[in-house]
Amino acid sequence: MTAPMLRRGPRPLPLHLSLALTRGMAALTIPPPSGEDWSNWNSGWPISKAGRAEAERIGAALAAGRHPPEAFRAAVLRRLAREDRELIAGIAAYRRHPWQREAAEVPVVWEEGGSRLLDFGGTGTPVLVVPSLVNRAQVLDLLPGHSMLRHLAARGCRVLLLDWGWPGEVERRFTLTDYIAGRLERALAAPPVAALGPVALVGYCMGGLLALAAALRRPERVRALALLATPWDFAAGGAEAAERARGLAALLPGLEPVLQATGSLPVDAIQSLFAMLDPWAIARKFRAFARLDPASPRAVQFVALEDWLNDGIPLAAPVARECLGGWYGRNEPGSGCWRVAGAVVDPAALALPTFLAIPESDRIVLPASALALAARMPAAHVHMTPAGHIGMAAGGKAEAALWSPLLRWLADL
Repeated sequence: MTAPMLRRGPRPLPLHLSLALTRGMAALTIPPPSGEDWSNWNSGWPISKAGRAEAERIGAALAAGRHPPEAFRAAVLRRLAREDRELIAGIAAYRRHPWQREAAEVPVVWEEGGSRLLDFGGTGTPVLVVPSLVNRAQVLDLLPGHSMLRHLAARGCRVLLLDWGWPGEVERRFTLTDYIAGRLERALAAPPVAALGPVALVGYCMGGLLALAAALRRPERVRALALLATPWDFAAGGAEAAERARGLAALLPGLEPVLQATGSLPVDAIQSLFAMLDPWAIARKFRAFARLDPASPRAVQFVALEDWLNDGIPLAAPVARECLGGWYGRNEPGSGCWRVAGAVVDPAALALPTFLAIPESDRIVLPASALALAARMPAAHVHMTPAGHIGMAAGGKAEAALWSPLLRWLADL
């Protein structure tokens, strides 16, 4: 416990600690014994019908065992204290972990502003990978021996990566049209890419939407399209999913002062939005990390992924408005109203081989949202995988979950 702190995170730390505290406070609102009056109990903490039924079940079990309610409250306090200790221990262990990223240098074959085309080598099918705008691209090249890009390059693909980079003064004024019809299309036309002929365009998460729009605009430069955990219908997934989307969009007015002052949506604000999708996930995974052997491969992979998550990239203010207001608020892609450079982005109009990888346990891009895109592309090859949004691309089972199926599809081209 005396080792120096080597990193920040999880970001924003005050938010995650506050969420853990809120969960503890909620857990301390102990229900009355089974059969007692609920009318005046816990007026400040609403409880669902399912929650009330569970509380009554616990109360009945206590009464049947002749346990006083105070014993249950004491057990809850002990459990909360143990979980708090594990959370703090997990965060401290992460911050002090000695692992540091030492990736081999990758040749840069094209640059514009803060963006670069990185050449991962290989021979065979030319592949251009397009990541999201809000995270660094290194998740696809996470560790020596555990890199999707190097895996593809070693097995029959010529792999290039578009690293969007940190948005500078120019990029902070970019819209989605500027990124897609501007920078991405110029990357596709760059001499090192053009010399390879039409490429297989591979988009991850938000990058999949950018890649889809670019493929529709420049089909002569794209041989095939692979979309990995790519959203489309932001209202799909039932009433809860639609409410979640509207809730994110409703935050936009409150974010406007920051957008106007900085020209971007800061990293901590983006991380806070992601935290809203699963408020207890951060505490849960850091408690689990506290129980790992720090020298184990699993612990090293955890640290590498957390370093990537905490080293995010701000989102240009115009793009933030389009995503929160247009995608989440008005569901423009799912309703057929999303436009790039004035033209509607219509997946049904794409006459290219298409691969859609959809993680079944994705909490960031709900499977229903991605499946709605597959439904718009009748000839698409849909690959459902028992993984999460990040685990599919960089988790311990990513090779079986995504890399190998994607490689087989590329080979068939």
